[in-house]
Amino acid sequence: LNVVSHTPVETESFEAMRRAGDWVDLMRLNVPAEQKLYTWWSYRAQDWQASDRGRRLDHVWSSPNLVERFTGYEILRPARGWERPSDHVPVIARFDLD
Repeated sequence: LNVVSHTPVETESFEAMRRAGDWVDLMRLNVPAEQKLYTWWSYRAQDWQASDRGRRLDHVWSSPNLVERFTGYEILRPARGWERPSDHVPVIARFDLD
């Protein structure tokens, strides 16, 4: 990608930081890298849903010992369509801590 926040130097640095901390990208566990995984949509598009040109700016990472307790996540995409919404949508991560 060649857009601000997603240039090679930025994405490589971000990935190096994740690896250095031994963090697990929980949102990508079952979603291939080439598949869209957006949490942000610009206000520039008149119809953000039709254009579906977003970015992944929000992440859920954990330490390796929490991965087995991770039960899933939800990107609350409908929130982007609310009256006066944020350009980011909420992301919920679920863990079984019993």
